[in-house]
Amino acid sequence: MSDTAFDPRDFRRALSQFPTGVTVITTLDAEGNPVGVTASSFNSVSIEPALVLWSIDKGAHSLSAFENAKYFAVNVLGRDQVTTSNNFASRGEDKFANASYSEGLGGVPVLDDYAAQFECKTWAVYEGGDHLILVGEVAKYRYADTVEPLVFARGSYAISSQHPEMINKPSGDSGTQIEGDFVKDYLLYLLRAGYQRFSANLYPKLQQECDVSPEEWRILARMANNPTQKISDLSAMVMQPEVALRETADWMVEKGMVVYADPQTLQVTDKGAELALSLQNLALREEAALLSHLSDEQTADLKSTLQSLLEKLD
Repeated sequence: MSDTAFDPRDFRRALSQFPTGVTVITTLDAEGNPVGVTASSFNSVSIEPALVLWSIDKGAHSLSAFENAKYFAVNVLGRDQVTTSNNFASRGEDKFANASYSEGLGGVPVLDDYAAQFECKTWAVYEGGDHLILVGEVAKYRYADTVEPLVFARGSYAISSQHPEMINKPSGDSGTQIEGDFVKDYLLYLLRAGYQRFSANLYPKLQQECDVSPEEWRILARMANNPTQKISDLSAMVMQPEVALRETADWMVEKGMVVYADPQTLQVTDKGAELALSLQNLALREEAALLSHLSDEQTADLKSTLQSLLEKLD
């Protein structure tokens, strides 16, 4: 591929196909003030010695603090810490105002809530194009087995879950399922398996018939009946951090689906509204096909029951 054909935003989209965890990296600046940023570039490097790495954009406001830090901490976030991730991904002045934390190695702030945590001494800092790569030697670590990690994939927050094929695998050498296997009758499994299988059928059709990605579909679906939306509101609705949502929105602007009414507000175009209606009809057709073996009464009961469960969980 030639340089002129290489689209940086499209490249980021390709990279987003690789799911990652979500972390908040913390340290102290030269004045001893706490500094933190959200990052998904965290990875392991070595077991002996115990080394990890992450990268930071050279345009980041906190670049100098991390580049010159003797210590930093990697706070791997749990599934209930979306707000924490968004907070540290913002450009707010005091990101720690609403964060509960204590002092760790070298006085570096460590979050009280986490899925895993690694306190590091800076091992090396390398040039990495438009980023700096920071390698840390892990001095202390801890993790919470009961906390499900937060995941980031295709520009949106997600959660990790066991793949249905793993649950459906035959047990033992006989190749038969254990009789009375409670998992296959367990609500959590049924809900997850149902969502995964339905979306696996729906999402490719959105792409094939309407040239719309799942991320674009989520935005248009939310704006179909409310064509003007604040980006901050949409971010919470579609579970995308603002920076990722703006990237998706930029693509949608280029495709003529939406426009920026102002820097903080998106507005659906006539083309976008027509497309949203087509997407709704497609989704409803897929839903109708799935529910066709149920009576109208059974379908109404199913939806009412699920809505009641969601209200209860809220």
